[in-house]
Amino acid sequence: MQNKTNLMNELQKIHRVTEPHLVLFVADALAGNDAVMQATEFQKILTFDGAVLSKLDTDARGGAALSIAHATGRPIVLAGVGQEYNDLELFNPKWLLDSILN
Repeated sequence: MQNKTNLMNELQKIHRVTEPHLVLFVADALAGNDAVMQATEFQKILTFDGAVLSKLDTDARGGAALSIAHATGRPIVLAGVGQEYNDLELFNPKWLLDSILN
């Protein structure tokens, strides 16, 4: 992330020019702490409204989801739970809690 200053500046410019109604951070749930660090850095540069986690069905512990939500104060809104378009679902906190406790 430290070598991507120019790209982050471009991202800020795009955000400023387009004035989006919704900004989502997208990460791979298997990236673990790297995803959390990326989310934290993006949150410093460009406040996002929520996160989308892909491969959430393969992250048995749910660490990335919990950590990103805690570190950024933003909710996980969508979960990728497969490889098809229909496998992008609204995030279900109960599903995550059940997978952690079981």
